[in-house]
Amino acid sequence: MDYNFQPKMIGIICNWCCYGGADLCGVSRFQYPPHIRLIRVMCSARVDLLHIVRAFTNGIDGVFVGGCHLCDCHYVTNGNFNAFSMVQVGRKIMERIGLYPERLRLEWVSAGEGIRFANFMNEYSAEITKLGPLGKAEGMDDTTLAFKLEAVQKLIPYIKLVLTQRLHVPVRTEEAYQAFFTSDEFDRLFEELIADKMAISLITSLLREKSLSTGEIAETLGLSPSEVTRHIIGSSRQGLIRYDVNTKSYALS
Repeated sequence: MDYNFQPKMIGIICNWCCYGGADLCGVSRFQYPPHIRLIRVMCSARVDLLHIVRAFTNGIDGVFVGGCHLCDCHYVTNGNFNAFSMVQVGRKIMERIGLYPERLRLEWVSAGEGIRFANFMNEYSAEITKLGPLGKAEGMDDTTLAFKLEAVQKLIPYIKLVLTQRLHVPVRTEEAYQAFFTSDEFDRLFEELIADKMAISLITSLLREKSLSTGEIAETLGLSPSEVTRHIIGSSRQGLIRYDVNTKSYALS
């Protein structure tokens, strides 16, 4: 661990509960690290996956989303369930591109839980400090980190559509959401609907820089050559990627 490392962290928190808890924390003079910056939104449902990806792109080491307890949202739509879904998918994406999913956290805090807010902030700060700097701690250089995050960002409109149409949980209860997002069905749908598209986006982002062989793509992305070949065949049929006979490598069409 680098004991001189001070993480850059932000919290995007709802106005009605989590921000109230943060305010009570301050009034009560409970202490938490000063390097965590808070951004207030009216509901945790307003937090977009794009906000998360942009934060990491700008060098933030840890992001947490804070809202009302489930089924205690101040809006009839119970928007915090949307935040729950978004964070589960976001953490899965981070894991897939080689980032520690623990860098993205979700926490429910009521306006009367000032001490709980302080305890969480201290615990979360210690966890991110232990993980280390974004990318470097995962053994990833800045260039690789940037192109992976760029590839994810391009897919966000599609991912949001998948969230609302295919990863929708019909019953808004904590038990139903916990059960779905820890199920084999969720894993299957993620692989089918998001992981494949993300792999193609990563491959095309790589090939934008230079032509590469199947082995070079596989090594850079941590995929098997057979996986890369499968994605390249599909992309070639769509006219996105072409094979250069002279260099024996693939390039963007």
